[in-house]
Amino acid sequence: MPSLKLRFNFSGFPHCCYCCSTPKIPSFTSIQSEANIKSTMDRLTSAARLMIVSDLDYTMVDHHDPENLSLLRFNALWEANYRENSLLVFSTGRSPTLYKELRKEKPMLTPDITIMSVGTEITYGNSTLPDDGWEAFLNDKWDRKIVTEETEKFPELTLQSETEQRPHKVSFNVQKDKAQDIMKTLSKRLEERGLNVKIIYSGGMDLDILPQGAGKGQALAYLLKKLKSEGKLPNNTLACGDSGNDAELFSIPDVYGVMVANAQEELLQWHAANAKDNPKVIHATERCAAGIIQAIRHFNLGPSTSPRDVTDMSDCKMENFVPAYEIVKFYLFFEKWRRGEIENSDLYLSNLKAVCRPSGTFVHPSGVEKSLEECVNTLKKCHGDKKGKQYRIWVDQVLPTQVGSDSWLVSFKKWELCGNCLLPREERQCCITTVLLSSKNVTVADGLTWIHVHQTWLQGVESASDSTTWFF
Repeated sequence: MPSLKLRFNFSGFPHCCYCCSTPKIPSFTSIQSEANIKSTMDRLTSAARLMIVSDLDYTMVDHHDPENLSLLRFNALWEANYRENSLLVFSTGRSPTLYKELRKEKPMLTPDITIMSVGTEITYGNSTLPDDGWEAFLNDKWDRKIVTEETEKFPELTLQSETEQRPHKVSFNVQKDKAQDIMKTLSKRLEERGLNVKIIYSGGMDLDILPQGAGKGQALAYLLKKLKSEGKLPNNTLACGDSGNDAELFSIPDVYGVMVANAQEELLQWHAANAKDNPKVIHATERCAAGIIQAIRHFNLGPSTSPRDVTDMSDCKMENFVPAYEIVKFYLFFEKWRRGEIENSDLYLSNLKAVCRPSGTFVHPSGVEKSLEECVNTLKKCHGDKKGKQYRIWVDQVLPTQVGSDSWLVSFKKWELCGNCLLPREERQCCITTVLLSSKNVTVADGLTWIHVHQTWLQGVESASDSTTWFF
């Protein structure tokens, strides 16, 4: 028989009192849509605790990690400890088209702000609303027609795909040994024609021509200025990158920076020439998202231990109730249970029942309603059913709202995937989830009581056909 301490190792669910009355449950149907998940910086009433501004390819996302473990570790850390009071910004050279493709391939979180096309486009929230002020700013001394005319005179330049050509970005491929000479000559010709442009070479082949005021660094500076004008300048900002088009991020004053371990030569050369004596910029010893976590720890910016790295949840000493952490812990337990990574013990299931209100209910995305206790009983038959498969669960946009003196309503997106490393859309499932949690008659060490769970399928994503193939 496992020890009583084992009950906390993965589930983190304590025993709770059943005698407390059930809080009034809000109308779940009124919030069961992605549009109602607040995701822009407007949801913060004060300065963000931390703003992370990260490149995607080979920084946040490691394309050499088929299990996506470093990305999933970051996801769990962010949702458990930062989402509620911090800002996540993705800054990528990808166009909106290629950015959407990456989101279908990798288990990525939803950022609050997205900077795309090498800093020429800034959008906000789930709806990717564009920043009109930024677009107007970039129009100064920019004429895409003239750029096209001049670049046509260089046969060494090969236009990238149509999706990568944007209103304020013209992109080419060029051989590495010819890049510097072309950049020098082209810059002079465009200047002679009255344009003020910036030419960025990165990745050993990508050459982007942008307005002089554009770029990842300028986009970040613009955001910081905008936040400051609203009285919401983040307490700390961490910039993360791996290639030449990320160098500007590390030039912004008062911003911490991390070059991940796998940073490219062009960025390392820039750092040696421009920032080697800057203690706020480090070269991590870990790859990609693991390097970002390392930087959080190095600069002491906040919690840096991902829940995915914790094997004994009883070691987690919380000072206050943290609903987001409870959500992350539960779904990590659920993943490990189905992957067969923890013991098939009745003790785990009894502990889960202990933290579910006897009258608690679960509304399946199909509309079927069950008791929470019945849902726990169904876990017995699915233990290890995903063993040996690339089965993962992650939660996104975990946002708690205190709806009473001792109760929280937590909304989030719950994702499941199972398949190969390049996962097609049909192998992913997602639902918008709301959970009602209560702290009545329990201590912080005990944890929160689960009262009600309500789910609906995320529109546009493949869904399970019935209630027997989707649990919790």
